[in-house]
Amino acid sequence: MKQASSPIVIAGGGTAGWMAAATLGRFSGRKVVLVESDTIGTVGVGEATIPQIRLFNAALGIDEAEFLRETRGTFKLAIEFAGWSGEGDSYLHAFGNVGHGAGLLPFHHYWLRAKAVGHAKPLSDYCLNDGAARAGKMQIWQAQPGQPVPDMPWAYHFDASLYAAYLRRHAEAHGVERVEGIIASVERDGRNGDITALLLDGDRRIEGSFFIDCTGFRSLLLGETLGEEFDDWSHWLPCDRAVAVPCEAKGEFTPYTRSTARQAGWQWRIPLQHRIGNGHVFCSDFMGEDEATAILLANLDGEPTADPRVLKFTTGMRRQQWSHNCLALGLAAGFMEPLESTSIHLVQSSIARLLQMLPGNAVAPAIRDEFNRQAAFEWSRIRDFLILHYWANGRAGEPFWDRCRAMDLPETLTAKIEAFRAAGYIHREHEELFTEQGWLQVLVGQGVMPESWNPIADAMPDAELEAMLAQISETNRRLVAAMPAHAPFLRAYIDPARERKSA
Repeated sequence: MKQASSPIVIAGGGTAGWMAAATLGRFSGRKVVLVESDTIGTVGVGEATIPQIRLFNAALGIDEAEFLRETRGTFKLAIEFAGWSGEGDSYLHAFGNVGHGAGLLPFHHYWLRAKAVGHAKPLSDYCLNDGAARAGKMQIWQAQPGQPVPDMPWAYHFDASLYAAYLRRHAEAHGVERVEGIIASVERDGRNGDITALLLDGDRRIEGSFFIDCTGFRSLLLGETLGEEFDDWSHWLPCDRAVAVPCEAKGEFTPYTRSTARQAGWQWRIPLQHRIGNGHVFCSDFMGEDEATAILLANLDGEPTADPRVLKFTTGMRRQQWSHNCLALGLAAGFMEPLESTSIHLVQSSIARLLQMLPGNAVAPAIRDEFNRQAAFEWSRIRDFLILHYWANGRAGEPFWDRCRAMDLPETLTAKIEAFRAAGYIHREHEELFTEQGWLQVLVGQGVMPESWNPIADAMPDAELEAMLAQISETNRRLVAAMPAHAPFLRAYIDPARERKSA
């Protein structure tokens, strides 16, 4: 016998709202109603993703080529961090593996040993995604029996507003009802405090048993109505403003995001098919909005195609992202600055977690508490990873960056850094998002080096060690050389008939 369940109501659209609607409409077996107003804009600057987005799209049955056409998307293999260790210096945090382990140990212990005697190339030489990104190449591997190739995961850059519109079509095809209107107030049960309905302009009332808050920074349901406290992380991540502007694209689009350190923050560059998304994230304690805007406009690839927009934010999260019968997603749940392209992933992971814990007409407190525990763990570990970039900077003599290097770190991050410095040890705890390879690339890329390595690596004969490193580097070089350039590969992938005709 099925449980009788009243609707799930989503307050707000945008990327978060329509991701939730598309997923719940397809999988929940419940009626889903989304309330949004065309008169209320969305932030809409989150255009870079990490590889997990492919799992989300695949679960919805989305065709990748169609998705890239509809969202004007490009492939993403890595993030370049330029100037974080000083002007003129750069490294990539690339997706995928760095080298391959031998026996009991991860690759980097062997690399550290070889580096100590001058027999190792830069760490980037041993990562296929790094080489492909730097060369502007792209390939989707077709597995061949007996011919293993290195892992080459990818993500996307896309227009977030187009993605929301694309998901809306998928959601409505699975029965999601969209209601146009502005939420005037929220009705609560006088006995237990649960939300019972959204009251809209025009005296309309939308009832539900479970509510999802996608109202952006305002956090109308979770924050304003239910009063959930916000944990402020700005003492670790002090940037609190961003200026965003799109510009014309010049030349071919690159398969990586770029993050360039500036005087009091950093600038993003996200290449799409039709334009480049740009933004300058900065700390208002050290720079004003006019100066930040001027720096951004002076460092664009082409002419701006819109007026710059200033966004104000505080990095942190709602202490409980699920309270009563309401779950917050996206900016309503918290803000993680886009340094490692995690914003859309945090929406995706919360939706996946919700599907595993989806309530009927009543919310079990134990399930809600477990959701909040997992969410807090995930957010705090991503927070630590972002803090590492700021703390390990090499921009001496600039007040903002000097303060970042001097800050006290969370104990969880201190423990990770000390373990790596002591013996090259990196541990991915439970299901934290970033892998050992991700931590390795940022630590080494920003000059945090171990004092030693695991002595098991010393058991490999010198000649065998040199041969292993040379083989990995040469395999990557050969594979990258054979790949097509990113832009023509993308054009052929999304519209093969047109590409054949133009050729």
